[in-house]
Amino acid sequence: MISDVIIFWYWLALSALLLILELLVPGVYFLWMAMAAMGTGGVLWLFPALDWKIQVLVFSVLSMAIIFLFEIVALKKPIVSDRPLLNRRASQYIGRTFTLEQPIINGIGKIHIDDSVWRVHGQDCPAGNRVRISGVEGTILKVERVG
Repeated sequence: MISDVIIFWYWLALSALLLILELLVPGVYFLWMAMAAMGTGGVLWLFPALDWKIQVLVFSVLSMAIIFLFEIVALKKPIVSDRPLLNRRASQYIGRTFTLEQPIINGIGKIHIDDSVWRVHGQDCPAGNRVRISGVEGTILKVERVG
């Protein structure tokens, strides 16, 4: 029966929809499923008499195989950045020295860096002292007195 046969154009249309979904949703998995839909359309073009259950099975197996292969390739070649601290602003300040604008009292104080005010944690000391950023804990900078 012709109405029961899913023609290969349906799989290509599904592939196009998955590619559009890839553009709208964060992540990369829809790209691989779009490739699997294209592959299923190609298989159906070669063998037009395939039952719809076999087509879904081919799509599922191709999707899992392509995603699995991508994961293997991604693990072998991790992304290396020339600026690894780009999105970790507080970590960029480790090792730098600043002057306290407000004293550190009971281990907590504030420091002005560039255009921001940061909470600092360290040994009590008065305003005007020089401190070095020694670490980061969440959004709080760990400091130690210089000199």
